[in-house]
Amino acid sequence: MYFKKNLSNKKLLELYKGLLLPRLIEEKMLILLRQGKISKWFSGIGQEAISIGVSSALESDEYILPMHRNLGVFTSRGVPLYRLFSQWQGKINGFTNGRDRSFHFGTQEFHIIGMISHLGPQFGVADGIALGNLLKKNNQVCAVFTGEGGTSEGDIHEALNVASVWSLPVLFCVENNGYGLSTPSKEQFNCEQLADRAKGYGMESHVVDGNNVLDVYQKVADIAKSVRKNPRPVFIEFMTFRMRGHEEASGTKYVPQELLDTWGAKDPLENYQEFLKNKEILTEEMEVSFKVEMVHQINENLELAFNEERLIPNLEKELSDVFKSFNYQEVKPVGNNETIRFIDAISQGLKQCMERHDDLVVMGQDIAEYGGVFKITEGFVEAFGKGRVRNTPICESAIVSAAYGLSISGIKSVVEMQFADFVSSGFNPIVNLLAKSNYRWGQHADVVIRMPCGAGVGAGPFHSQTNEAWFTKTPGLKVVYPAFPYDAKGLLATAIEDPNPVLFFEHKALYRSIRQEVPEDYYTLPLGKAALLKEGTAITIISFGYALHWVLDYLKETSISADVIDLRTLKPLDTETIYASVKKTGKALVVQEDSLFGGVASDISALIHENCFEYLDAAVKRVASIETPIPFEPQLESQYLGKDKLGAAINELLNY
Repeated sequence: MYFKKNLSNKKLLELYKGLLLPRLIEEKMLILLRQGKISKWFSGIGQEAISIGVSSALESDEYILPMHRNLGVFTSRGVPLYRLFSQWQGKINGFTNGRDRSFHFGTQEFHIIGMISHLGPQFGVADGIALGNLLKKNNQVCAVFTGEGGTSEGDIHEALNVASVWSLPVLFCVENNGYGLSTPSKEQFNCEQLADRAKGYGMESHVVDGNNVLDVYQKVADIAKSVRKNPRPVFIEFMTFRMRGHEEASGTKYVPQELLDTWGAKDPLENYQEFLKNKEILTEEMEVSFKVEMVHQINENLELAFNEERLIPNLEKELSDVFKSFNYQEVKPVGNNETIRFIDAISQGLKQCMERHDDLVVMGQDIAEYGGVFKITEGFVEAFGKGRVRNTPICESAIVSAAYGLSISGIKSVVEMQFADFVSSGFNPIVNLLAKSNYRWGQHADVVIRMPCGAGVGAGPFHSQTNEAWFTKTPGLKVVYPAFPYDAKGLLATAIEDPNPVLFFEHKALYRSIRQEVPEDYYTLPLGKAALLKEGTAITIISFGYALHWVLDYLKETSISADVIDLRTLKPLDTETIYASVKKTGKALVVQEDSLFGGVASDISALIHENCFEYLDAAVKRVASIETPIPFEPQLESQYLGKDKLGAAINELLNY
């Protein structure tokens, strides 16, 4: 049943045309798919009412985060069709420069943020955008889509919980279309309605007929109006059905024909069209006119896309687009110095960054009133308020995704992993959202993730990893790992200035054991520039973090003439300093705390062999910890660490 309430005929026809355009585009795309002119298609035929109803109910500058089957979101926002067609053919006028296909893109111009194949993080991104709206006090909502299958992902549960705890103005739109690829809903969840889950989060929920465009539009418009005045998350389950395969190659053989027939009779376009005709709002002549006009528009834009030249690979552009360009501005230290601990330098540097960037948000477990488990953010709530210093639930993945959403809103953030080990629970959004975003569609991820790490404090297998190698392998991430208070403060300031995602490693064993003179005021240090701590001629020793102090302590007891290089930044890596030193000394040792295989030392060794081979007087050696998890008991931990192997390795190289 359709109830138009107080909607004008003009609005009713707008909604009809909104439904019609994506349907006609889809029918054309299915033809082009069979002709091999596009490579893949995820059909939303039969589900258009949800996309059109939701997007029509929101303001044009309110963000929408769609999924595969939400073509109507793009068309209703006025995204030029030739650009969509170029996107699906991998051409230059698309949104991803041929780097990603389908709807895996976003566009700030139209306030649309596309999804990645890992469906769950999309809800967390919406949390971040909604948090940005709250902080800006702009009285806006955002809407995010997923299917009923995606709701089984842990990221979804995390994001719903965060939104509820923080009262974020998000409309969580779940399209219950019967199947997750081939798995029916009854094998995916065991509750009457997905909307029932919202009760567990203390969240308002609604079940809406997803094939009734008037029902969708009017209910979402009412909810959005209410949420703008009273910010809160709302869970909306739209009942619909997927009439075609998950993607066209999948087919629908697993779907009973009677089910297809039942839902086919509920077609949102055909039924709404009949309603408008019965009410004498739409005539046959108008219908034909709309279709002719739209078909012409589609064909005209297709011709533009087909006639567009194909991409010519440009290696320089490919490499340069991995990161957003960053023009480092040196801020020299001024004023007085004070001797402080490593941990004080981090705290002081972070606080000064909060003062410098008046919208910078820090998030993490127990970081507010408690000050974090290491007390780095102690006193921050009093200085900056709970809006900017945010305790989070225990949900690393949702918080990293939310940080990305904040970046989309133009807000910097720093996320504290309580321990670097726990980052494994947030690994997906780091390596698939943050790292790939600028390369995929030009959206930078202005996020710093602080990583208290390392052994030497008897914390055992789950609180002692130094897991930098997990991230140095991933293009699109920067990795910083200071060993001294002065470097820690200056590099943290630059990491926060940098609009790209930065993993900032802080070794726990250095927090309270290392002191140094550090400028009291704000200053920066460049990323990607190593420090030459000692100069010599017999050997080059390259290290970083805690392991660097093994090297310095050992050399204090000897008269060895060594170049000692503190990398400070692992990505970007200062190969220039490394190569210059190795070419001078002819011998190189790389020392890391991490276990040996697959660590940073392996790549540095390979780089030296490939670029300095003719200067070497011996093969490059590596010192690292043993190939076990990190034990708790002090003697076992000491045996694990590579510190005791250092002297023998140095002597072996010197005597070669």
